[in-house]
Amino acid sequence: MENVEVFDVPGKGRGLRATKEVWAGDVLFAEPSFAAVVFDSMAEQVCHNCFRRQPKLHRCGQCKFAQYCNRTCQRAAWEEHKLECAAVKAFGKVPNENIRLAARILWRLDKEGGVVSDTQLTSLDDLENHVSDMTEEDLKDLKIDIHNFLDYWPHNSRQHKVEEISHILGVINCNGFSMSDQRGLNAVGVGLFPNLCLVNHDCWPNCTVILNNGKIELRALGKISVGEELMVAYVDFLNVSSERKRLLKQQYFFDCTCKHCTEHIKDDLMLAGKEVDGKKASEEEVKEVMEYSLKMLEKIDKARTEGNYHEVVKICRECLEKQEQVLADTHIYMLRVLSTASEVLAYLQFMEEAATYARKMVEGYMKLYHPNNAALGMGTMRAGVTHWQAGLIEVGHSMICKAYAILMVTHGPTHPITKDLEAMRTQTEMELRLFQQNEYVYHSMREAALKNQPMSLRAEPVVEGIKNLFRRK
Repeated sequence: MENVEVFDVPGKGRGLRATKEVWAGDVLFAEPSFAAVVFDSMAEQVCHNCFRRQPKLHRCGQCKFAQYCNRTCQRAAWEEHKLECAAVKAFGKVPNENIRLAARILWRLDKEGGVVSDTQLTSLDDLENHVSDMTEEDLKDLKIDIHNFLDYWPHNSRQHKVEEISHILGVINCNGFSMSDQRGLNAVGVGLFPNLCLVNHDCWPNCTVILNNGKIELRALGKISVGEELMVAYVDFLNVSSERKRLLKQQYFFDCTCKHCTEHIKDDLMLAGKEVDGKKASEEEVKEVMEYSLKMLEKIDKARTEGNYHEVVKICRECLEKQEQVLADTHIYMLRVLSTASEVLAYLQFMEEAATYARKMVEGYMKLYHPNNAALGMGTMRAGVTHWQAGLIEVGHSMICKAYAILMVTHGPTHPITKDLEAMRTQTEMELRLFQQNEYVYHSMREAALKNQPMSLRAEPVVEGIKNLFRRK
């Protein structure tokens, strides 16, 4: 590990710091998982070796649980799967993902020990499990998992004490990292990365973590000096400081003392009222619309869970009509509704309306997020694609270029999303040139492509008529 080293952080325990100067987009380290498993809900949709989504998977003939892309993936996974295979077959059912991951970790510990490579900076025994900090409800769930683990664990494997099992399950609970599919867009599993566990939290971090080709990469978001501590954000910044502190305490058992939480930086923007001609909405108006928004967000989530997408759109429109009168464009409740509305409308193919909401969402994000935040990059990419699909090529290309610049830092040039975005950037640049040369021809070709038909040649309208035509469209 030439770029990082472990050091003691006052009040936090251990952390990682840079041993040489790095710049935005530099990879400080890449690390494969110590062990990883597919989520229970994804077990039949994702390869259990490479975590790729596949329409057709080949099931393990022995346990009937594990699924693979092909024989190559099955052979590659066999060394790790064979003990799991026998255990699932003997147990008669498949335990949950936490138990499966704990078993894989313990099998590897029994075989190779707690440190499996020269680049691993900590053993699993030294990681925090926070079992003593758990609530009664969480402890109850932990005891159930331990009981089920003991039933699942084979008698011919080395037997472990309850304290050891409890420690591993606790480590998974507060240090498990989501594994994404081949496109990097959806979480499909969970893994444990020992070095990553040493990186502490800051709400305005200097690093980000991304999964690329089966390894996590710790990437710099800007210049990091020698000796500077490396930090990542455990929770999304798009919450007021009190809510972020609550989530961190609940999920990771510590009180955040970062500058943004201590000084409540950007809380005012996230809860701001609208200002028109120097006059701000009153506190009573803002409070009333916020309470209304919370109720609407619950209804939106319920309708979305039920798959009632037209109802989602209806509620979003009603909610935004009220919000836009009172709340600022950076208010987090408005941004949540805009995000959902743009996503669902795009799914329902109402592209122009989706693009309008997506653009407003990105404008709000840009005032709140770190300029190299991955969520900002992904949101800008989605907005750019939506504008492109709506035929708004100028704004679409501009947003795709902005997203590409961010993702080159957060994801790097070899990540599948960045590669997709690069192809989109090239395509939209070609289309933009055509649009600038002749708007009429551009829209004619676009319509033909959407209908999957060859373009029919017809007399081109006069210039004055073109603008009216586009406005109507």
